[in-house]
Amino acid sequence: MLKGISPLLGPDLLATLCRMGHGDELVLADAHFPGDSIGPPVLRLDGVGIEPLLDAILPLFELDNFVDDAAVMMRVVEGDIVDPTVGSGYRELLGRYVARPPEIQLLERFAFYERARQAFAVVMTGDVRKYANLILKKGVTPPAASG
Repeated sequence: MLKGISPLLGPDLLATLCRMGHGDELVLADAHFPGDSIGPPVLRLDGVGIEPLLDAILPLFELDNFVDDAAVMMRVVEGDIVDPTVGSGYRELLGRYVARPPEIQLLERFAFYERARQAFAVVMTGDVRKYANLILKKGVTPPAASG
């Protein structure tokens, strides 16, 4: 165990976050997502929802503030029903941890899958809410304040 780091972030996920560079993307995937078939390495956190995981990641992960699409969700398929608290929960967490929180962009389902194929990694969660998938684009970590 490490002090100050959520126990949701095990050694594999911490190493993945550390190895990611500016512009690399991380998919936080719901339990329905086809993570193993799209290509990037998959880490499994089956007992975890995306919101608690996002709450653990954002204090350690700088979002890219030079792009409009640093946070992307899958657009709801026309006629389908979605839980509106999914997006609002993500926006609340982004507002808590990001100085200039990005507007969450929406991508059509198959465009989302195509983008996810290019991700650095996919984290499969146990989140069973439909359309809970979220892509995060990593930014440049600011230098530590010198004392």
